[in-house]
Amino acid sequence: MESISHVVTDPSAADEDAALERLLSAIDVRIRRQLRLRLGEGELLALAPGALTYAYVLSGEVRTRLRGDAPLTAAAGDMLITNGRAQGALTANGPATLLLAELDLVDEAAHLSLLLPHAVVVHAFADREPAAAAMLPHMGVDADGRFTTRGGDFAVCRMMAATVLISAIRAWAAAGCAPDGWPVAAGDPFLDRVVAAIHADPGREWTVEALAALGAMSRSVFAERFRSRFGTSPAGYVTSVRMRTAQDLLSRGLGVSTVSRELGYASDEGFSRAFRRSVGTTPSAWRSTHRLISA
Repeated sequence: MESISHVVTDPSAADEDAALERLLSAIDVRIRRQLRLRLGEGELLALAPGALTYAYVLSGEVRTRLRGDAPLTAAAGDMLITNGRAQGALTANGPATLLLAELDLVDEAAHLSLLLPHAVVVHAFADREPAAAAMLPHMGVDADGRFTTRGGDFAVCRMMAATVLISAIRAWAAAGCAPDGWPVAAGDPFLDRVVAAIHADPGREWTVEALAALGAMSRSVFAERFRSRFGTSPAGYVTSVRMRTAQDLLSRGLGVSTVSRELGYASDEGFSRAFRRSVGTTPSAWRSTHRLISA
């Protein structure tokens, strides 16, 4: 009789693959800026607060200087990712060139930065993800040069940036660098329901009680569970979503008063204070410098 062999699949591995697929499929980005930079030896490059940043090292070597974290080093062919939640900078170990992309995560992907460490390095990214790496030398603009645009450029750039980010996260996870159980441990259908509601209506007057009820939990259990997953309080998360939404609306050309009302603030002054605390500048100043870049 012909024997039939069965391949037994590790259910935990299957769960991890499925969770990673869901996470990566939801990624969408808005570009703050994307530049090709040349750094001199010891030169510092400040990281934009709140922006998920990737830096692909084209030549030379750079290292991170993040408050409270040990430095990481990335050499030519490596991809460095920072989640925007720790203040700091990159510094060049000798002359270096890199492609720098500062991104805002949008919609269902907005919480991804909370699931990543402050900084990660994917060594030999060009070898691990050759298709994505092949695009990198052709992305961004020279920081000291002029450029012209064609219709559809922003859409193409967004898709390319998202593809590179997805590839970098996949390579990081595949290399075994992710925490045990990631990203399965990050999934929680009850919290996902809460997060989806916040993103769908960030201007609503969300209280902890209302969010806990939506997640079918008591207030104390919800607050602890939420902070454990996202590293911030529910109120802090609502504020961060509002600020990302504000940046999106401002980049589309909406006025400060309109955005303030859209996000449920009682006054423009209150909105401006919250925006400045989160982003580091006023809404009007941010709008004037990001409107074209984020269009």
